Amino acid sequence: MAPVNIVWLCAAAALLPPFGLMLVLCGKGNPANRFVALQFCAGLAVLLFVILDFGLGQPSFIDLPLALALLNVPGALVLALFLERWL
Repeated sequence: MAPVNIVWLCAAAALLPPFGLMLVLCGKGNPANRFVALQFCAGLAVLLFVILDFGLGQPSFIDLPLALALLNVPGALVLALFLERWL
């Protein structure tokens, strides 16, 4: 098992306040602002998972951010289509 790299874990901890702020903004405001906050939150989550992968030294952890990044784009398109048609 690879040693824990404290620099990467500090970088991951630095991303937690903006991530929390985006989670709060996902629940407030008009639908357009909530959609932008959701997309920013998904991008931060991918970055956070990649940084945690480097920090913890587990190569198998890269699968989760890869899947999240690949599924985020079609999910965003479907949500945008829903917001355009029904709201």
